[in-house]
Amino acid sequence: MSNNRRNLYFYYPPNKELDDKLAPLRDLASENGFNIQEEPEQANIIISVGGDGTFLQAVRKTGFRQDCLYVGIRREDEAGLYCDFNLDDYDSMVHSMLHADLEVRRFPVIEATVNGEASFLCLNECSLRSTLIKTIVVDVLIDDLHFETFRGDGLVVATPTGSTGYNKSTKGAVIDPKLPCYQVSEIASLNNNRYRTLGSSFVLSSERKLTLSVQQDGNDYPIIGMDNEAYSIRNIKELSIKLSDSVVKTVKMKDNTFWDRVKRTFLDE
Repeated sequence: MSNNRRNLYFYYPPNKELDDKLAPLRDLASENGFNIQEEPEQANIIISVGGDGTFLQAVRKTGFRQDCLYVGIRREDEAGLYCDFNLDDYDSMVHSMLHADLEVRRFPVIEATVNGEASFLCLNECSLRSTLIKTIVVDVLIDDLHFETFRGDGLVVATPTGSTGYNKSTKGAVIDPKLPCYQVSEIASLNNNRYRTLGSSFVLSSERKLTLSVQQDGNDYPIIGMDNEAYSIRNIKELSIKLSDSVVKTVKMKDNTFWDRVKRTFLDE
């Protein structure tokens, strides 16, 4: 680990048990020349302690910082597609950070703009879903050209790393994060003579812009999911999505690729 990256901030929900469990790791880090910071703005390494949900929150709550690295630590019973380290293995974690047994990887991020005004970044996915017991109707445009009119429960727009989450549960494909792209998947689409969609997920390159235009038919208050946070915004008219120039920089063990983690999470018994 570079000498100019020595300021650590630990992010996790308040938890006395975790406080006690992290005390030896904090001490070990301090003994090896790392500085423990009380505020994330003072750190250049932000360490998330928990599963993938906590990692997503750590990135969101610290503003998708471009000037720092994010590190994920998981516990045995938690999913860890973003987390390379195990909470119970302090020594190997510090050894890896000291002896450069790590590589920096850059995860794509999507930018979602609501009604041409507020913009949000998403590391996993952005979803548009009905809040009523009623389908939502959305015109789908690619580069401002009408592609299809969707009617159903909603749509999920996922990054490559987010492809293993909500997107996968909608039968979307798992995408290699080295590909600069994003994926659109349907949630319970209704296909008939009036409404017809592709009926499968599709992948857009980094050069494409996606626009989801909500038809104003009384179901105008959908839920917009940004990673693992929900936003209920009145009068949703349009959601514009593109691949952002920002990335999330994380560290990984050299022998722990994305596909190693996918295999371990979904295929190993």
